[in-house]
Amino acid sequence: MKEDLEILATSLDKENMIGFTRKFIEDIRIGQDSVREDLLPWLSELKHDWDGVLFLGMGGSAAAGDFLCTLAEWDCGIPMFSCKGYDLPSWWNNRWLVISTSYSGNTEETLSATKQALERGATIIIISSGGELAGLCELSQTVFLISCPSGQPPRSAFGHILSRQLALLSNLNILNSVLDEEEMKRLSLAIENSDIVKYPHGDVASLALNLINNPIAIIGPRELEPALTRFKNQINENAARFVRIGILPEMNHNEIVAWGGVGDEGDIDAEKQAVILLSWEKLHPRVYQRMDWFVSNCPTENAWRIHGEGDSLLGAMLHLCILMDWLSIALALLHGKDPSSISSIISLKEYLSQIDQ
Repeated sequence: MKEDLEILATSLDKENMIGFTRKFIEDIRIGQDSVREDLLPWLSELKHDWDGVLFLGMGGSAAAGDFLCTLAEWDCGIPMFSCKGYDLPSWWNNRWLVISTSYSGNTEETLSATKQALERGATIIIISSGGELAGLCELSQTVFLISCPSGQPPRSAFGHILSRQLALLSNLNILNSVLDEEEMKRLSLAIENSDIVKYPHGDVASLALNLINNPIAIIGPRELEPALTRFKNQINENAARFVRIGILPEMNHNEIVAWGGVGDEGDIDAEKQAVILLSWEKLHPRVYQRMDWFVSNCPTENAWRIHGEGDSLLGAMLHLCILMDWLSIALALLHGKDPSSISSIISLKEYLSQIDQ
């Protein structure tokens, strides 16, 4: 197993996805420091009584906004909303601060929605490594840029993006969630211990082996939904595998019937599913009981429970993301795929670029 993973990583990981994964906490530290420098000249211009915060972004560039929208439900006095598409929500007005994120700076959906917001008098903070989006700050005094380093797949830049958004909202006194030094050390240790090349017989690599031949389902509570979505997207892109998501308790009112096992015949593929259940320290007791029931009555024998460590929701979500990122890379290598390869996405973008809007 050790020799196989080392050989596969050397031959398949063409864009250093493993190296970027190892640098996740370093990226967060750098991002927090850079925001303090970028914000200083115009911080006072952004300190208003905003009605809410609207995140614009797609794919890997949208993930951090999803995390912060969930955190806002726990410790924020104003609503936050993540918009993934070409158009602004119909209810949006310029009393909502806009955070527009595109790692490349050229994501067409994000550019479209950002330009609409600019035309309607928005105050916009752009988080990008360059491209057309970054250039918008030169066209308006209400558009501000927080830059990211370039040169890596957008989904691997999650630490760069999240740290900048988190530090921004913290400096604006909008969001209280922070990563203290103890949590940063805990997350660093998780990165080290989950490294599939250094520890090819560890839990993450072993779990990947068990997922090779089965459809994957991931189930967790509503507050961990951004981590579940991140996991799904990482498996989709890195390993080119489908993943189904079930959110508790909602799935107990519909999807649970398709699993069968208690009188219901269930879906024909229910027994083949490999199930991963995500939890954390402050899981609602009733949701915990629902999870226990599901484990006892689930028709598949391939089920694992993974607990997000940490004293805060943010810490628990990031701990789970680290484990899932390594798992997605392990699956990619075991399937013989370069974890950075996204030929279908590139092909679609090329096709769209040839068609007039």
